[in-house]
Amino acid sequence: MAELKTVARPYAKAVFEVAREQGQVTEWADMLNILATVTLEPKLKKALGNPAFSAEEKANALADVCAEATTEQGKAFLLTLAENKRLSLIPAISELFLQFKLKFEKAVNVNFTSAFELSAEQAQALADSLSKKLDRKINLINETDASLIGGVVIRTGDLIIDGSVRGKLAKLSEAINS
Repeated sequence: MAELKTVARPYAKAVFEVAREQGQVTEWADMLNILATVTLEPKLKKALGNPAFSAEEKANALADVCAEATTEQGKAFLLTLAENKRLSLIPAISELFLQFKLKFEKAVNVNFTSAFELSAEQAQALADSLSKKLDRKINLINETDASLIGGVVIRTGDLIIDGSVRGKLAKLSEAINS
């Protein structure tokens, strides 16, 4: 996976710079997300890897499948990827592009898992608190998991804050057993 990201990074950086200069970062992020999702479809993935099709045919086919989301610049980008035999990198390019976008916007995605559903006010209070702590705009992704018993688990990048009852019981069990 690290190798894919290494190869994908220059493409993601180049397309991000173009998108940023044109003020179309969100549009490109959406387009790359759709393209990444489509290229993971098994039948299309097989067709894109088929050497019987030319690079132009592959790029046009992918652009046609995603016609509503793909711009003219997006089609040109797909053609460049196809000519360099890099269409398989689209999911990695999309992921890296999103990271560049979040850094540019001084934002961060935070996965918040709780034992029970939070109210809108509680979620907003949590987002505000984390925003102050991390000095970033927070995109809160809220999930529920009854196995936590109570409390919350917060994940963002490498940071994990486990305030769940399940986590505390696991720590207590570990302390007793050692």
